[in-house]
This record gives sequence, structure tokens and C-alpha cells, in this order.
Amino acid sequence: MQPKGFTNIDEYIASFPKETQVLLEQIRKTIKTAAPEAEEVISYQMPAFRQNGILVYFAAYSKHIGFYPTGSGITAFKNELANYKGGKGTIQLPLDQPIPLELISKIVTFRVIENMNKKKPEKK
Repeated sequence: MQPKGFTNIDEYIASFPKETQVLLEQIRKTIKTAAPEAEEVISYQMPAFRQNGILVYFAAYSKHIGFYPTGSGITAFKNELANYKGGKGTIQLPLDQPIPLELISKIVTFRVIENMNKKKPEKK
């Protein structure tokens, strides 16, 4: 189990074996490219990107990388995600298979647009 208390994504990624670090960095770069205005944060002790709210989270496990684009991100790409295990807001990307970086990019772009279209609360 990884230690708790990460303060940034670099620390999080550094806590994993080299092979997993490479995959995490590929995902990170893909997200940054798709959402260049997004801020990197640690939320729930996982790497996340925030732009007008959280866009996506990702996290490494012993046999997969979890990618968390929220329920709407899963629903919008249901057909493309059919070959992956997952749940209401998560996708499991097996470590022994190629990471679908192009699909991750599409999902992140979708989430950026979705978050930018959110109504901001009116000030009273």
C-alpha cells in the first residue's frame, strides 16, 4: 500500500515501480494536452485535474490503472469503453495492455466542455 499524504502528482507517481510510472506519466501528459488550462491537484490522495471543477482522476493499483472521468464521462463513451471493466464513474485499464491514450484524450476533452458549460452559482 502506498504511503498517504501526497502533496503533488510527482510524489504520487514516484511511489510506484518504474513500469507503472511510465504509464502514469503517459496518462498525465495526455490529460495535460487535452486540458492545457487544467490545474494538477491531489484529491482523495489521487492525481486529479481541475478546471471549473474536477475533470478526471487517475490512480495506479497492482494490476490496473483506474481512470475516473465521472459518470457522465463513462456514459458518453459507453461504446468505446465496452471492453474495459468499470463502474458508474470508473474504468480499469489493465497494466498488461496498451493504455488507450486517444480515448482518454477524447474523454478529457468532453469533460472540459462539460465543466465549462456548468452554470456558475449566482452571487447574492
